[in-house]
Amino acid sequence: MSKRGYAASKKLLTGLIGAPIAHSASPAMHERAAEALGLRGHYQLIEVAGADADGLRMMLEGVRRLGFAGVNVTYPYKEAVVPLLDELAPGAAAMGAVNTVVVRDGRLTGHNTDTTGFARAVAPLLAPSGNAVAVIGAGGVGKAIAFALASLNVTDIRVFDSEPARAETLVSLLAAPGVARLASSIEDALQGATGLVNGTPVGMLPNRGMPVPATLLHEKLWVADAVYSPLITPLLAAAQAKGARIMTGRELAIYQAADAFELFTGLAPSTEVMGEAFDEVMAARSSAYHAA
Repeated sequence: MSKRGYAASKKLLTGLIGAPIAHSASPAMHERAAEALGLRGHYQLIEVAGADADGLRMMLEGVRRLGFAGVNVTYPYKEAVVPLLDELAPGAAAMGAVNTVVVRDGRLTGHNTDTTGFARAVAPLLAPSGNAVAVIGAGGVGKAIAFALASLNVTDIRVFDSEPARAETLVSLLAAPGVARLASSIEDALQGATGLVNGTPVGMLPNRGMPVPATLLHEKLWVADAVYSPLITPLLAAAQAKGARIMTGRELAIYQAADAFELFTGLAPSTEVMGEAFDEVMAARSSAYHAA
């Protein structure tokens, strides 16, 4: 919809499909961004666990018919929604994962702003050349991370997943030969690596696990985590203790949300406003956690 269209309607209905999502900062970010642009925005959490293809199809049909400008999609449905959409943007089609569905003229189009968001977030950590990055997890987020790294000309991406077939599929999807390789173990992925990215939900509250043993972390490695609840995951805390540079999930959360908002509305939101909303949510959550 054009800027004029949204300015006239002053209403914006968007949302998030996934499970578990009660912790999500997306409602605050999207609604605050809408308010700053003079819109009355509502961001609806659509939490349904264990949905099969028919269940997802019903949810998407509701999104199509109920006036949504679009929805975000998160774990565990980023890949499952792909065959249920009317069309895919080229990037989403290439990786087979969607985190943003835009509704236009009754048609659902899938995009992936995890890729664009992560590329914006991770760029400052990369050296001008010679980057070797271990990506742990080859699901929806892992795919987006690997494609983002490839878009930044990282030519040594090591992919590990506890399900080797998923990692093998991701490696084959990256168009340029030799850009990525299948790692046989986490140790193999980290051998000589300059960076590490966790693309799994391991470490997301209430889980307190680590996707990588602390013994493999060191001060010459930068470590990023897609998880943002908590902001300092067990992995990042262990990396900090070893003197490694870290990147929390904050920037990815904000940039992917901003890119999705722009797809929904045609309007560029303030990442500063979205960041303030994100920080308020995280501060409130931290206070509640320590009070419990």
